[in-house]
Amino acid sequence: MKRNGSAVWSGGLKDGKGAVSTQSGVLNQQQYGFNTRFEDGPGTNPEELLGAAHAGCFTMALSGQLEKAGMVAQKLETKATVSLDKDGDSFAITAVHLDLVATIPGADEAAFQEAARKAKEGCPVSKLFKADITLDAKLQA
Repeated sequence: MKRNGSAVWSGGLKDGKGAVSTQSGVLNQQQYGFNTRFEDGPGTNPEELLGAAHAGCFTMALSGQLEKAGMVAQKLETKATVSLDKDGDSFAITAVHLDLVATIPGADEAAFQEAARKAKEGCPVSKLFKADITLDAKLQA
């Protein structure tokens, strides 16, 4: 299976403008630039897109792990915070933190935590990152 995304850029680093698109068309020429990445300008940036991809991948993987453990979630909500830090003369993604709130009536806490750990380690997007990936998994009734 292969999926693709694309980007177009015009101009210099700080004054240039870009647009990103996805194969599915969900993103179609969405604006990004220096101000959307390092400031609070309108548009998107690679880090928030990676965060959304990681949150989606992890949450889907967790659903599968829970199913294997005999649990079905009523609701899984994940936020992935991607850290972009200065690394010498450039930048690097140094960490991703996953915050999960799960509603699974009658779930066993230990089995839930094990499923979350397996999902964090096994999700394809987690495997992509060299960054430290941490997880806070909260189970609520």
